[in-house]
Amino acid sequence: MSKITIKNTTNPSILKFELEETIIKGQNFEFKNIDETKNSPLAMQLFYLPFVKTVYISGNFIAIEKFSIVEWGDVQDAVANQIEEFIKNGGEILKQEVTSVKKQPITIYAETTPNPAVQKFVSNKLLTKTLIECKNIDQTKASPLAKELFQFPFVKEVFIDENYISITKYEIADWSEITMELRSFIKEYIENGNQVVDESQIVKTETHQKQQETYFENLDVTSQQIVNILEEYVKPAVQSDGGNIMFESFDADSKKVKVILQGACSGCPSSTFTLKNGIENMLKQMLNDSGIVVEATNA
Repeated sequence: MSKITIKNTTNPSILKFELEETIIKGQNFEFKNIDETKNSPLAMQLFYLPFVKTVYISGNFIAIEKFSIVEWGDVQDAVANQIEEFIKNGGEILKQEVTSVKKQPITIYAETTPNPAVQKFVSNKLLTKTLIECKNIDQTKASPLAKELFQFPFVKEVFIDENYISITKYEIADWSEITMELRSFIKEYIENGNQVVDESQIVKTETHQKQQETYFENLDVTSQQIVNILEEYVKPAVQSDGGNIMFESFDADSKKVKVILQGACSGCPSSTFTLKNGIENMLKQMLNDSGIVVEATNA
């Protein structure tokens, strides 16, 4: 019988229940409700617990995200015992036909960006719901793919958002020499079912907090208007170039708007000037305030 080890994650709502042996190789599964669990008898049983919100199965662990009606300290041992008993009694974690299904091929294509040091690799499937930026290999805890990409000596930075990966290279290599190698590596990595981003491991930094609804709700009215303008009119164009723009602050006295540039926009020779002036003119017009000043900084 496999002994369960309980492990915390950086998300206090998510706990990992690790087994001594691997459950499944090269794939991971996420179940949001009991209707999705026909291929996982264990996940189906776990959803009978009223506090279970999401069940993840990957590698050698089952991770559970809970609703806030209980504290993990009160229920984690009972959950671990339930999983152990389920396995001991011969219960299936995942049905065999699911574990043997070959992953569907994915498409990865490369795009140039306005930043000559950055290339964008676009996937036909969602890679992450929460953007992640890795300036070096020490920042890749939440992204196994980013960690692998840093094994290439010419990779300087990795930025992952929604369905694309922006890679910043060192000057030592030309894109004409390395694009196909990177595209093939990313394609094969994802097709083999390897994890791109483990969102439960994303450190809750100030940047991450600013992506949350609660942060937006606590802003003043003008700041909320600025965020909405950036989201609707600016961000789509920036994302298409392999980058991201994020509201940082608004000072009502100086009328200074600070924004953060990430991904391909970070360090781009033309982006700071172009975006600053483009955003500044847009905000002046849409807020009907000629005193607006925009300051753009690189993450």
